[in-house]
Amino acid sequence: MKRGIIVQHSSNAVYGLGFIGALIYFISTATGFWMGVLGILKAIVWPAYLVYALLKFLGA
Repeated sequence: MKRGIIVQHSSNAVYGLGFIGALIYFISTATGFWMGVLGILKAIVWPAYLVYALLKFLGA
C-alpha cells in the first residue's frame, strides 16, 4: 500500500496577493523615499498589521 502526502499551497497564494496589495498601498501612501522603503518592509510583515488592527477593533 502506497501512501502519498497531499500538500496544498493556497496560503502561499493568499500571502502573495496580500503582499502585492500591501506593497501597492504602502508605497502609494509614502511621502518620501525612506517612507517608501519603510512601506516595503511593512508589506513583508502585513499579516502582523492585520492581526493588530483586528485585535484593536475587537477591543482585546
